[in-house]
Amino acid sequence: MLISNAFAQATAAAQDPLSSITGMLPLIFMFIVLWFLMIRPQMKRSKEHKALLEGLQKNDEVLTQGGIVGKVVQISDGYVHVEVAANTQIIVQKQAIGAVLPKGTLKSI
Repeated sequence: MLISNAFAQATAAAQDPLSSITGMLPLIFMFIVLWFLMIRPQMKRSKEHKALLEGLQKNDEVLTQGGIVGKVVQISDGYVHVEVAANTQIIVQKQAIGAVLPKGTLKSI
C-alpha cells in the first residue's frame, strides 16, 4: 500500500510541467525587489560619488564624511590637502570627501 502511494505522488508531480516554474517565481520576484530597492540605488550613489571625486578642484569647499568642513588646497592621486583654519591643513583620503559645498559657504561660518 505504501509503495503504490509513493508512485502515485511521483507520477502526479511529473505530469505537471509548470510546477518547477511556479516554485521558482517567489525567488525571482524577491531578487527583482532586492535589485530595485537595494542594489540599483547603491550603484547610482557610487557612480555619483566617483563623478564628484573626479571633478574635485583646488579651492573647492568640501565636507568630509567625518563632518570636517574646509577648502581644498592640493590634490594628489589618493589624498587631498584640506585647509580647515588659517594655516592649518589636514590630509584626508579622496574617498573621505562626502560633498562639495557651494562657493562662499565657509565665509558664513
